[in-house]
Amino acid sequence: MSHSSHQVANTNGRSPQSALWTQSTSASAEAVIEGDSDVVVAVMGATGSGKTTFINEASASDLRIGRGLKSCTSVVQVAEPFVLEGRTVTLIDTPGFDDTTRSDADILRMIGLFLAATYQNGKKLAGVIYIHRISDFRMGGISTRNFKMFRELCGDSTLKNVAIVTNMWGQVSQDVGEAREAELASEDIFFQPVLQKGAIMLRHEHTQESAHLILRHIIENHPLTLQIQRELVDQKKDISQTAAGAELNRELMLQIQKHEKEMKQLQEEMKEAINSKDEEYRRELEIETKKLQAEMNRVQSDAEKLMSEYSQDKARMEQRMSELTEQARRDQERAAEEHNRELLSLRKQLKDTSSSSSSERARLEARLEELQRTRAKSSGGFFAKLGRAIDSIFGIH
Repeated sequence: MSHSSHQVANTNGRSPQSALWTQSTSASAEAVIEGDSDVVVAVMGATGSGKTTFINEASASDLRIGRGLKSCTSVVQVAEPFVLEGRTVTLIDTPGFDDTTRSDADILRMIGLFLAATYQNGKKLAGVIYIHRISDFRMGGISTRNFKMFRELCGDSTLKNVAIVTNMWGQVSQDVGEAREAELASEDIFFQPVLQKGAIMLRHEHTQESAHLILRHIIENHPLTLQIQRELVDQKKDISQTAAGAELNRELMLQIQKHEKEMKQLQEEMKEAINSKDEEYRRELEIETKKLQAEMNRVQSDAEKLMSEYSQDKARMEQRMSELTEQARRDQERAAEEHNRELLSLRKQLKDTSSSSSSERARLEARLEELQRTRAKSSGGFFAKLGRAIDSIFGIH
C-alpha cells in the first residue's frame, strides 16, 4: 500500500508481520463480546501529546480534551466504533503517566486493569499507537519516562504492531520537523530500538484522512498479546511484579532516595541557621522541609498503593462487570420483547389491511422485512461496560 509522503512517512519501511493470538480461557467470552468491534487499537502517550484529538479526528467522536496544563484524560476513554475499510474499529484513549490529577501508580493500575480484562475476555488489540509531539524542542524527562513505561507495557514481541505517530507538525517548520524526526528515528535513547524491532513511525497531519491512513497500517495486523497482559493474566502476577510495575517502583525508589538526601541537607542547614540565630532563614527552611516531607509522603504512598491495591481493584472491577453484564442481559431481553411485539403487531396490521391501499401495504411490508433482517442487540458492548466499571472503581462518574 503506498501513501503520499507528506501525510504518512514510514521511516523503516517494514510492514506488520503475522503472529498468533493467544486465546484466553474465559468461558463467557463469546457472550460478553458479541457484536463488538473486530479491530481494537489503544492510543498512548504523554499528557497533552494529542491522543484524544487524534481519536476524535479518526472516529468523529467528542471525547473530552484537556486544555492548558491540566490533563483531561485521567481515565480510560472508549470512542464510538466506526467503519474503516469494511472493518469496525474501536479506539481506546489512555491517560499518560504524567497525569496532573492521578499518580503514576493509579494510572498503571487503571491501564493494567483495562488491558487484563480485555485479554481475559478474548478481545484482541490489533495494535498500539504511541503519540509524540514533533513540536517538542527535545525529548525531555517526562516524554522519556512515558515511552519507557510504554515499552514495558508492550514488551518487545509486540513491537511489530506498534505505530509511533508524530503530530503537531503545523507548529514547526518542515526542516526543523524533519530534522527532529530523523534524530528520533536514529538515536538509541529515543525510538531507534523499537523501530529496529518492527515498529513503524508515521506522521499525523490533524485530518481524518491522515488518521485513517495511519489506521490502515494497523487494521490488517494479526493481534498480539501485550507483555503486561501475559504477566497479569497468564502468569497471574500482581501489577507490582510486572515489568512496568518494576520500572515504576524503581523510579519511585530513586525519587525517595533523592528526597532523603535533600532532607538530610535541609536538616544540616537548619542546624546552622539555629546556631547562627538566623530566624528568617530558619523559617524558610521549615517551609521547605514541610514541602519536601509532603512530597516524600506522596511518593511513599504511591509505592505502597502499587504493591497493595491492584488485587482489590480487580475484584471490584469483576463484580462491577458482572453487574453491568447482567443489566445488559436484562436490557437485551426487554429490547427483544419489544422487537417481537412490533413484529406481531405489523403482521396483524398486514392481515387486517388486505383491502387497504397498496402504498400502505408496501410501507408495512418494508418495515416488517427490515425488522426480520435485524434483531435487538444490547447497547454498548464489552468496552462500554469495561469503561464504566473502571470509572466506578476510581471514583469517576
